[in-house]
Amino acid sequence: MLANRTTLVANAGPSQGLTGVYTIDPVHSTIGFSVRHAMISNVRGRFDSFEGLLKLDGSRPTRSAAYMSVQTQSVDTGIRERDLHLRGPDFLDSSTFPLMTFHSTKITGAGDDVFRLAGNLRIKDIELPLTVDLEFGGAGVDAYGQHRVGFEGSATLRRSDWGLTWNTALETGGVLVGDRVRLLLDISAVRLSAVAAA
Repeated sequence: MLANRTTLVANAGPSQGLTGVYTIDPVHSTIGFSVRHAMISNVRGRFDSFEGLLKLDGSRPTRSAAYMSVQTQSVDTGIRERDLHLRGPDFLDSSTFPLMTFHSTKITGAGDDVFRLAGNLRIKDIELPLTVDLEFGGAGVDAYGQHRVGFEGSATLRRSDWGLTWNTALETGGVLVGDRVRLLLDISAVRLSAVAAA
């Protein structure tokens, strides 16, 4: 998934490059989204509870893989009433479908430190393909001696494809909630082991 940037961790020794298994650090990561509201502005939110694994191959990034699960109950837009609606049956139906998941199927290079991550996103009982544009943010050893990697990503989806079709018509025309949702990822992951990803 990430480019082979061993120069960024040169001080850690030649055997401690990017290849290995990493766990996403939720304290230093963000899974956010934005959606059009009332045809004039964007509402932004995030999911506060999630976990994931990255299996990175530093020498052959296209052989890397990513897995993630998100607790739908953790959606947070800053407005309690709206969050309760999003967790309910009109949208995520968190009581019935507590998790949404993503797993990669293919990774291709798209330029210096830029990749396209293809995979399958499951929301409720529907699983469909989704492509995420990724940019490698760097790698290094933190203050606690942990090996970290980071990247930013984005993807755009139509919520109606996953059955999230609730809406309300506006008197002035149009609808209350846009169909297009933009996902925004800012991920920091900590290496669990240096075992090859292959």
